[in-house]
Amino acid sequence: MSDPLVDQLTAACVGAVTGDASLAGMTTLRVGGNARVLVRAECDDDLAAVGAAAEQHGVGVLVLGRGSNLLVADAGWPGIALVLGNGFRGIEVVPRAGGGAVVTAGAGEPLPAVAVMTGAEGLGGFAWGVGVPGTVGGAVVMNAGAHGGELSDVLVEADLFRLRSRTRETWPAELLGLGYRSSSLPADALVVSATVVLAAADAESVKAELAEVRRWRQEHQPLEHPNCGSVFRNPPGDAAGRLIDDAGLRGLQIGGAQVSTKHANFITTGPGATASDVLEVLAAVHARVLEVHGVDLVSELVVVGR
Repeated sequence: MSDPLVDQLTAACVGAVTGDASLAGMTTLRVGGNARVLVRAECDDDLAAVGAAAEQHGVGVLVLGRGSNLLVADAGWPGIALVLGNGFRGIEVVPRAGGGAVVTAGAGEPLPAVAVMTGAEGLGGFAWGVGVPGTVGGAVVMNAGAHGGELSDVLVEADLFRLRSRTRETWPAELLGLGYRSSSLPADALVVSATVVLAAADAESVKAELAEVRRWRQEHQPLEHPNCGSVFRNPPGDAAGRLIDDAGLRGLQIGGAQVSTKHANFITTGPGATASDVLEVLAAVHARVLEVHGVDLVSELVVVGR
């Protein structure tokens, strides 16, 4: 029996539309259920079709970047999952008088690709991005950062597509409410591109900085296992990983999910793992750190679904 939501989107969208689509492989944790429908949008008209269908059928829209901080419930997502396709990629570099450049990147562009490309162009201030396995759009939403840098340091504006009004808007960075791993974007706002200003830098120096970020990640993070990046925000003046480690939780395992033995602020998954396993580990860590240290850790992980 056909699904009217799937049929409507298939007829309206240029990009691919898939009903009852698995989302596990679209998250870095590699767990979770299916979406009622998955749309790979290639243009603004596709986004408008998604906004109209969501409103008409009374369902939510889940925007997927590279799924690096996302946990989909085992029962899945009952609405529309949306991925930005190649139509929302690309990097444009416009030199500035006096040095440096204005760089605009599509929201679907991987952050490491922007870091490598801008470094090769002799631009500094973005090398930290090579260590963040997300997209430009996700980086705006979460004000992504690593190794002493974050997007708000260089962001000047973002283009948003409003799903309710089906229109584009350009917002200066100061209106986005960017904080530590957070923003205050309207619920119906989808980031479609972002513009940063980068200073001139020695290309070889930036290349060395990129290599050092990669080396540090390889040495200190469990890249050999599925994971979602850092699970908890660092509390003021401390590190979540240290608190978790000192609470004796390194290596804690429930089902197929485990606190990483390499970095205690990471949860990894193995064969047979479920989203419920991850949630149980998350809850156990939170409770134990609160008991031992009196610190109420705040999760960076976005949990969605039934």
